[in-house]
Amino acid sequence: MRTKAPLARTAAALLSAGLLISGCTEGSSPDPSARSSLDSTAQDALKSYYAQQLKWRECGVPGFECATLKAPLDYAKPDGEAIKLAVSRKKATGPGKRIGSLMVNPGGPGGSAIEYLQAYAALAYPAPVRARYDMVGMDPRGVARSEPVECLGDKEMDAYTQTDVTPDDSREQGQLVDAYKEFSEGCEKRSAEVLPHVSTVEAARDMDLLRGVLGDEKLYYVGASYGTFLGATYAELFPDKTGRLVLDGAMDPSLPAERMNLDQTGGFETAFQSFAKDCVKQSDCPLGTASVEDAGRRLSAFFEELDKKPVPAGDRELGESLATTGVIAAMYDEGAWPQLRDGLTAAMKENDGSGLLLLADSYYERAPDGKYGNIMFANAAVNCLDLPAAFKDPDGVDKALPDFEKASPVFGEGLAWAGLTCAYWPVKATGEAHRIEAEGAAPILVVGTIRDPATPYKWAESLADQLATGTLLTYDGDGHTAYGRGSDCIDTAINRYLIEGKVPEDGKRC
Repeated sequence: MRTKAPLARTAAALLSAGLLISGCTEGSSPDPSARSSLDSTAQDALKSYYAQQLKWRECGVPGFECATLKAPLDYAKPDGEAIKLAVSRKKATGPGKRIGSLMVNPGGPGGSAIEYLQAYAALAYPAPVRARYDMVGMDPRGVARSEPVECLGDKEMDAYTQTDVTPDDSREQGQLVDAYKEFSEGCEKRSAEVLPHVSTVEAARDMDLLRGVLGDEKLYYVGASYGTFLGATYAELFPDKTGRLVLDGAMDPSLPAERMNLDQTGGFETAFQSFAKDCVKQSDCPLGTASVEDAGRRLSAFFEELDKKPVPAGDRELGESLATTGVIAAMYDEGAWPQLRDGLTAAMKENDGSGLLLLADSYYERAPDGKYGNIMFANAAVNCLDLPAAFKDPDGVDKALPDFEKASPVFGEGLAWAGLTCAYWPVKATGEAHRIEAEGAAPILVVGTIRDPATPYKWAESLADQLATGTLLTYDGDGHTAYGRGSDCIDTAINRYLIEGKVPEDGKRC
């Protein structure tokens, strides 16, 4: 996130990866051999879904249309119950011949593609792309307007987000475990029917269904963060339907959950060091001006103080957990660094935690009236279904703590304990880590940012290497993802690929 204006881009647009504080990192899909195709009976039953006609209507935002797509709740039983998926589009503006529909997904998992489309993509993507494509967003199943997963009420979420994720003793460990169990039980109680059917594989099948209903022979797609895993999964399932795919802020689907969490912890440490290097040069840096190492020690000490005694934040309080979330939120975009400095200054020197709380609330999609979006619920539901839990019990976390604290002295402990959420999930994971090669797919463009906090650069390198037709484009910069973030070099390369189908030279750096 940047500052006031980009906060309007929403957590879905800005915080499109990781969300480690809610649970696991993004996961992987089932063994490819088990899902390469549906049986003939299921395929026949799906024909009626592909033959449906969308009824477009105005939907309150000028220039946008909305519709509802019907999809099977269970693709293994497509003649069973159906679900409704929300779709929005903004037609190509011209000039130039229309290429097709460009689907977008901001990641999460749990980010609203419709909100991202209407608040950002269809307005801020480079004009040449918007001229040639109908811009399309579909909230994935379980997300926002598409059969949303629900877990806790607003007051319960307030309590959950303040749970101490750096337990000091067995009593606090028990409280943390109880919070994770309560969260999981709430999801089962409120969303039992949809909970087993929000995997990335099912979301990818929904994308192909929408592709077919829109009349496109191929899928054109820009996916950010978790959206890269969704796009890669699509290419694996439907290589012959894969058109031009941009996978920006790429994930590595070959990694198990613990490894992903650990890598991501290192990513946030890298981002913090970049922030601290900039901060200590500023005369108003609340973490001092001595060194990056000293800044890290001061921030850790501040978190420890908040663990003992929260500071006021309007009519609420800012404790260690929410303060950590606020700092992590600002790591996603270097444009938010001034806002983070201000928030830290107010909290550390003026006993006012409202600035950091604003950052944390944006991360959690908490509105000023105290109502939450469902991003954190959907995030856990997808992650816990896609990949087995990073840790099965607190003992597993204890054993891994040294590695996490080495990866990040500032964030390591809390992010390690965050990996315990899926241990208590009511639905067994259906996915497993594996390489995605997508043999037979058209050229796919993978984009990685060197100091990306949430999707470390080495993940982009790995995914580009795995994909049979992958090409790597590198942005030497800070923040999460690269497209549309101010680099003419990156935007020009991606625009040319989307409009002309020409991939940049493999390994190109901007």
